[in-house]
Amino acid sequence: MKNLVAALLLGAAAPVIAAPITYPVTERGPVVENHFGQPIADPYRWLENDVRTDPKVAEWVAAENGVTNAYLSTLPGRAAIKQRLTALWNYERFELPEKAGANYFYTRNDGLQNQSVLYVRAGLEGTPRALVDPNGWAKDGATALAEWKPSKDGTKLAYAVQDGGTDWRTVRLLDVATAQPLADELKWVKFSNLAWAKDGSGLYYSRFAEPAAGAAFQALNENQQVYFHRLGTPQAQDVLVYATPDRPKLGHSAQVTEDGAWLVVTSAEGTDDRYEITLIDLRKPGAASVTLVKGLENNWTLAGSAGDTFYFVTNKDAPLQRIVALDAAGAVREIVPQDKATIDSAAIVGGKLVVTYLVDARTEVRLFGLDGQPAGKVDLPGIGTAIGFEGDAGDPETFFAFTSFNVPKAIYRYDVATGAVTPFAVPKVAFDPADYVVEQRFYRSKDGTRVPLFVVYRKGANLKAGLPTLLYAYGGFNIASRPSFSPANLAWMEMGGVYALANIRGGGEYGKAWHDAGRLANKQNVFDDFIAAGEYLINEGITGRGRLAIMGRSNGGLLIGAVTNQRPDLFAAALPAVGVMDMLRFDRFTAGRYWVDDYGYPDRQPDFDVLRRYSPYHNIRDGVPYPAILVTTADTDDRVVPGHSFKYVAALQAARIGDRPHLIRIETRAGHGSGKPTDKLIAEFADLWAFAARWTGLAVPGQ
Repeated sequence: MKNLVAALLLGAAAPVIAAPITYPVTERGPVVENHFGQPIADPYRWLENDVRTDPKVAEWVAAENGVTNAYLSTLPGRAAIKQRLTALWNYERFELPEKAGANYFYTRNDGLQNQSVLYVRAGLEGTPRALVDPNGWAKDGATALAEWKPSKDGTKLAYAVQDGGTDWRTVRLLDVATAQPLADELKWVKFSNLAWAKDGSGLYYSRFAEPAAGAAFQALNENQQVYFHRLGTPQAQDVLVYATPDRPKLGHSAQVTEDGAWLVVTSAEGTDDRYEITLIDLRKPGAASVTLVKGLENNWTLAGSAGDTFYFVTNKDAPLQRIVALDAAGAVREIVPQDKATIDSAAIVGGKLVVTYLVDARTEVRLFGLDGQPAGKVDLPGIGTAIGFEGDAGDPETFFAFTSFNVPKAIYRYDVATGAVTPFAVPKVAFDPADYVVEQRFYRSKDGTRVPLFVVYRKGANLKAGLPTLLYAYGGFNIASRPSFSPANLAWMEMGGVYALANIRGGGEYGKAWHDAGRLANKQNVFDDFIAAGEYLINEGITGRGRLAIMGRSNGGLLIGAVTNQRPDLFAAALPAVGVMDMLRFDRFTAGRYWVDDYGYPDRQPDFDVLRRYSPYHNIRDGVPYPAILVTTADTDDRVVPGHSFKYVAALQAARIGDRPHLIRIETRAGHGSGKPTDKLIAEFADLWAFAARWTGLAVPGQ
């Protein structure tokens, strides 16, 4: 056993409170491999094994959770934080409605339900009727309703079941009028659209072959195929529609055009927006597929179609994206040219193109005719994030969701013909949004790049007082970090903390160039941007040394691990969640192979050399004091397998990195994040905030 004294500093002038921690002994294995002439030790390789099937790993998980829970139970205010989080989470939440026939489908959570319920209304003003309620599917609330799609006429529904947070789905069907389930069941579905045939006879979906016994949560996902399932038949009779066995790394997603004439298959090899587009004419039974766009070179996202003309958002010859029309023969015609702002999405509704733009990470919505002529803008409720704007090409009705850091998600109906915006569902909350201030600032990174930073705090806070601050970022995969509401973040600010979101490179805030500047050999820019954000917050007096906590999830968890190694002196507490921590083996498990677009190939020396320099697991600095660290992961995470976090924490606990705690919180029956029950979310954030508060000096309730 390794003994450690956790010195808990409550602010600069607070006394030190000592609490001994005894970490579990983690066996070190003899694994050393030669990579391009470098010996690379991996003593905790055995922790990659599946906790469900390896008793030794299960024992380690239980021991680590025992130590972590014992420590967390000593933190002041933990119960009070959980109580307040419960109150803040207890508000009615809606997701975007979808119109099918005369019916409107949408999910709603009454506040503290573990899972949202799918409702249907007959007409816009119809009485809501619960159609699918997942809250009775599992005693622990961890079985969730995932993707769902009504048939075009609104009489049938396909919905996916997600158990314990896994990416695997089981698709089921039901009759909408009676809410009675149909006998159909589709298994081994993952990363799939659900696309109904126009006549409702069945649906198109993507699946993988059934994994070998015991390998479902770790085996690589290859050879995805598109099938057609006819209602009332067993899955074994489903018809293979599209596959590329000669290119097993390609994944395929299918859409049916609104008129039902075409199946549009989008194929990709990794996570980059680099696609091939294949068409299948559904009006001609047995028609051969025709590849419309070849080469995996650019983004091609379908915005809609009109007859045999297809409208796509693309970054071909336009790093900030443009909209083009392609005919079935592949002839290209520009409709909406590239702008100074980044095109985020587009859809044809009511005979117009509704186009959302990112303007310094905030949403702006513009309208265009199908000939590209400007047709006005959509008046949004404020500065924030708007998503949605989907519907039928001939129907002017569409819906969008709007949110900001201090505004919970509200749903609005938009009439393209009249420009009218009317509320569909606006939640009532237990706080006043006007009590919180949202600022957008800009700072300079190490190389001089100008980076946006949102700073959010309770009105009246003194931003020159060095307040406890939580800094969050993602920085990867062309994903833009946008203003959005979180009850957890609000609780942090209620206690007097500042919340900051850095729009660092690697994301999609400013198009392809912003993404490219933060991936592959440029990945260090991501870390430099984040470190510069922390230094800016300190230099501006917003926070102080010993008062800055940092947090990120998934690729953001990698970010937190990397910057903690590079600048352990800058942060008081680090909260890496479900992070990619072993950059030399990430491509060996489940969906990890897709990530080579952002990270590179560990088996190619130029990429290996870059990965080795920042891999969190391989760069822990023995003999240097580290901040307090609380890693979070889950046993059923089959996106970023928990072995990443297990190995990283084992290495932290074995290193001489100071007396602050370096712990891991391992959730059971949960995955990468989606489908997590409300009660587990509240419990997790109560632990995170109590931990971060202790190490940043944030005053907790009752203190």
